[in-house]
Amino acid sequence: MLKPTLLVLALSALSAAALAADFNPFIDIPFKKIKTSAERIESHGYPAETHEVVTEDGYVLNMFRIPYSPKLANGNAQRPAVLIQHGLFSCSDCFLLNGPDNALAYNYADAGYDVWLGNARGNIYSRNNTRLSTSHPYFWAFSWHEIGAYDLPAMIDHILATTGERAVHYVGHSQGCTTFFVMGAFRPEYNAKIKTAHMLAPPIFMGNTTTPMVVSLADYVGSPGLGAELLQNQVFLPMNPLIQRILDTACSNDPYFLSYCQTLAMLWADGVGNLNVTLLPQVAETHPAGISTNQGIHFIQSYVSNEFRRYDWGPTKNKAAYGTQVPPSYDITKITSQLHLYVGLADESANVKDVARLPALLPNMKELYQIPDETWGHLDFIFARQVKEVINDKVIASSKAYDQLHGN
Repeated sequence: MLKPTLLVLALSALSAAALAADFNPFIDIPFKKIKTSAERIESHGYPAETHEVVTEDGYVLNMFRIPYSPKLANGNAQRPAVLIQHGLFSCSDCFLLNGPDNALAYNYADAGYDVWLGNARGNIYSRNNTRLSTSHPYFWAFSWHEIGAYDLPAMIDHILATTGERAVHYVGHSQGCTTFFVMGAFRPEYNAKIKTAHMLAPPIFMGNTTTPMVVSLADYVGSPGLGAELLQNQVFLPMNPLIQRILDTACSNDPYFLSYCQTLAMLWADGVGNLNVTLLPQVAETHPAGISTNQGIHFIQSYVSNEFRRYDWGPTKNKAAYGTQVPPSYDITKITSQLHLYVGLADESANVKDVARLPALLPNMKELYQIPDETWGHLDFIFARQVKEVINDKVIASSKAYDQLHGN
């Protein structure tokens, strides 16, 4: 319980500071201006576009696009498209923060790809609905099932309609893998719209997860009951602009606070490990990006059940929603996309033992790549110092091999 307790105390302290600040009419803190993903892209000389996509259940998603690389002058050429999807608590910024030399989005653009960065419902870029206000609990009545069932299909269809491509490459990190598995199993017609799918640290089965926050909360919200009912259908760790500005401004201006931010990174992930800690001030600008509590509860349910299945509302509600008292499992044998799985030995969330269950169930798995570095953790897949050499180059090479073989 130590890590979750420390995290709650840290956030409570920041909230108290924010409330106190609200009552000080003379406060004058030189906060840094927050940048959007588009502004981050343009600051490095790359073209950027912002696209709004509306899902069939009314959520308005913001996508960011790098249509081409200024290094290649290929803006008028037909380019293969790739959709890159973030994990839990994150947003499109995470694939940009390592900069133009090492971040996956820029690496793909420089390899000749039309790059699209997705944002799941509920995060800072996708917090709108055509019918519901964010203050209404129904707005937050979703888990990662809805992201896979509605958000990813809507984004893929928008990319194909915009580019004229017949299919896209897909890269997901953490929850971005979970939601892809949901889509492939629940909406199997979308497998035909995927060229290659790269799963970075996929938390599908989670029985061996050792993430402290998941394990410590399992007894309280991992099964239907009062704990889950009190927490579900609401925003978790809302994006508070004042708190975020305190975090990232403090992190970047004082070595003492940088150490504090490293501690927060340890609480959030497996530890600092291979992380490029110089990125922490930028990460703090927009992270945590906001989720529904149901997403976290759903992951904890996966740990308790050791199955990959729909959200568990309890026998009565399950019967009404699914026709059975137990939530149905996703049939991942329906996922026919060409899958590439990547796993780290030090990953507490996507444990290597859990990932090892997947190959026997996937009809078109191309490879299961185990990172040779025994210290490779969950966030290393996007924020490690050596992420380009270990992950990005391999992912892009597989995408290019597919395109060369099948033509694009």
